[in-house]
Amino acid sequence: MYSGSSDGESHEATTQWDTPPAPSKLWVRNLRRYIGSGAGLGSEASMELATKKILLDLFKEKQQKSAGAGAIPSFYKKKPEVGSISHRVQRLAKYRFLKKQSDILLNADDLDAMWVCLRENCVIDDSTGAEKMNYEDFCHIASICTEHIGQKCLRFFCPSNFMKFEKDESGRIAILPFYLYVMRTVSLTQARIDMSEIDEDSDGFLQPHEMEAYINGLIPNLAQLHDMPAAFVQMYCRIAAHKFFFFCDPNRRGKACIKKVLLSNCLQELMELHQESEEVTDTEHAENWFSLTSAQRIYMFLALDKDMNGTLSKQELKEYAEGTLTEIFIERVFDEHVRRGKTGVGNNREMDFESFLDFVLALENKDTPEGLTYLFRCLDLNGRGFLTTADIHSLFRDVHRKWTEGGNYELCIEDVRDEIWDMVKPVDPLRITLADLLACKQGGTVTSMLIDVRGFWAHDNRENLLQEEEPEL
Repeated sequence: MYSGSSDGESHEATTQWDTPPAPSKLWVRNLRRYIGSGAGLGSEASMELATKKILLDLFKEKQQKSAGAGAIPSFYKKKPEVGSISHRVQRLAKYRFLKKQSDILLNADDLDAMWVCLRENCVIDDSTGAEKMNYEDFCHIASICTEHIGQKCLRFFCPSNFMKFEKDESGRIAILPFYLYVMRTVSLTQARIDMSEIDEDSDGFLQPHEMEAYINGLIPNLAQLHDMPAAFVQMYCRIAAHKFFFFCDPNRRGKACIKKVLLSNCLQELMELHQESEEVTDTEHAENWFSLTSAQRIYMFLALDKDMNGTLSKQELKEYAEGTLTEIFIERVFDEHVRRGKTGVGNNREMDFESFLDFVLALENKDTPEGLTYLFRCLDLNGRGFLTTADIHSLFRDVHRKWTEGGNYELCIEDVRDEIWDMVKPVDPLRITLADLLACKQGGTVTSMLIDVRGFWAHDNRENLLQEEEPEL
C-alpha cells in the first residue's frame, strides 16, 4: 500500500512540474515576443542594434558599388578637410599618441642616472681595463635603474638586447657600447616624435618647408651653430634641408620619407654639431655640410653670379672649382639637370640656387649611389643607359686638352680608356653601366677622371699623395 500510494504521488508531482499551466506558458511566450521586437530593450542595447543596422547597410552599399565598378577595391581615401570634425579628431589622436610616446622616453637626467648605475655596478676587466658586465650584473642593474628611473627603462634591459653586443670569453659585454645604444635609440625616437609633430598631413613624409622647420627647431640645441647670424638662419635651413632631399628623395617627388631620414647619414652628420667647436678640427668643419662654414657656400654662388640675376649661366658655372671642370660636362649638366624655360632668355637655360646645390652635392659625394646617379646621366652622352669606348674618348678629350695646356706630359687617350675599363671591369666588356660603376667601388674616381682635370691629376699622382699622407714614425 505504501509503495503504491508513493508511486502515484510521485507520478502526479512529476506531471505537475513538467507541464506548466497554460497561463504560465502564455506569459513566457508573450515576454519572448516583446523582447524580440526590441521594444523592451534599454537605450544602450537599442543604440547597439541601430548601429549594427547602419553598419550593415553601409557594408551592403559598398559591396554594390564595388560590384558595379568591376570588383576593383578602393585604394585612395580622401584626406579630411582642414577644420572638419574628422580632421580635428585625427589631430587630437595624433597629439595624444605622440605625448604618450614622449612620456615613456628617457630624458637627459634619466640617461645620466643610468650611466651612474652602470658604472657603479660593473666589473673592471683586468687585461684591458674596460668596464664590463655579465648577464647577472645586467639583470641587477636593471632592477636598480627601475628603482631610480622607473619602468620606462626596462625595455632596454631585455635579454635580446644583451645578446646584441659582443661578449668576451667570460660572457661579459662592455657597458659603453650598451649605453651608446640606449642614447642613440632615445635620440632617434625623439627625432621621430619631433618630425611626426611637424608632419602636417600625417602621411609619414616631410615636405621641404616641414624639414626646414625641423632643422630650425634644432639650431638652438646645436653648439656649433650658436654664433649663427639671425639673418642667415632661413638660408641655412634651406641649404641644410636640401641635402636630406638629395639623398632621401632620389625620385624628386618633393617629399622625404621620415623613416629614411632617420636612417640616413645626413641626420647623423647634423647631430655631430652638438659637439663644441673646440673639439672639432677645421677639416671636419669644412667637410660637414651642416657646419656654418660649409653652409656659407651661398657666397660662392653669389661670387659666380657675375650679372647678379640670381641664376648661373653656363659661362658663369665654368668658373666653379677654378675652371678645372670640362666644358662638355658643364653642357651635359645643363642638359640633364637644369629645367628649360624657368630662367634665361629663349631656349637658354640658367641654373637656380637649388640646382646649384644638387650640382655641388653630386660633386662632393661622387662615391655615393645618389651622387653617381646624378653624374652618370651627364656622362651618358646619348641617353642609352651605358657608356661605350667612343663616349669615354669624347669625355676625356676635354680633360686631355686642359692637361696639356697646364704643361703636363703628353697622354695617350687610348691608354687612359683601357685603364678605366680595367678599373671598372664591366659585366659587358663593350659597355659600362651605372651598376658597373657602383659595383666596382671606384665609380667616384672614374667620374673625376672624366670630368675634372684636377681629378685626373689626383689619380695620376695617387702614389705620391699616399706617401705624403702617411704619418712620420
